[in-house]
Amino acid sequence: MELIEYADTDMMMISLAGALSRDLRAALGRRERAVFCVPGGTTPGPVFDMLAAVDLNWANVDIVLSDERFVPEDHARSNAALVRGRLLQDRASAARLIPMWRRGMLPEQAASAVSAEIAPLLPIDVALLGMGVDMHTASLFPDAPRLDLALADDAPPVMALDVPGQPEPRLTLTAKVLRKAFALHLVITGADKRAALARAEDADPLEAPVAALLGQASVHWAQ
Repeated sequence: MELIEYADTDMMMISLAGALSRDLRAALGRRERAVFCVPGGTTPGPVFDMLAAVDLNWANVDIVLSDERFVPEDHARSNAALVRGRLLQDRASAARLIPMWRRGMLPEQAASAVSAEIAPLLPIDVALLGMGVDMHTASLFPDAPRLDLALADDAPPVMALDVPGQPEPRLTLTAKVLRKAFALHLVITGADKRAALARAEDADPLEAPVAALLGQASVHWAQ
């Protein structure tokens, strides 16, 4: 794990946007289309705003969500809506977003459909992830039923998981897919998440799912 510490969140966001744009350019130099995995939540918003203005061949970038609440895009808790509103703007509006919510499907059916759609595009070229104080990442939560299957080496690219205490089912990329990303960035803020990261370094992934990815990750942290 590479840990990069910043004096403040503004500096972190600027540096992270630069790193992601460099990684995307490198990916587009390797192959015709690049796969960019992004999270929901409020933390990456400033990074998305900066990336949207970057001069890249965005028309050849496929954007996949790290996870999604199983709600339509007009729902207030939709990650796809957040990504469309913050990242798919300006120059980046030419990129293609592959949504996880599918109209008329149950979560398990949608997971199979999304797995089939993204499998030919893999591996992920650039991934940006977050982490909760409970050491979850994407929708790989410590207390989620079937977490062991989502962490397994033979897991499909996408799985549907129920998260205790959450109002909607979740779809999430599995650990295998995230671990194989060419460039994997984890962004966290605050002392509580820094302490959680320290606990996760030597933890069992069933108790700290982010531990399954730390060996491949560049972790960006600011107070």
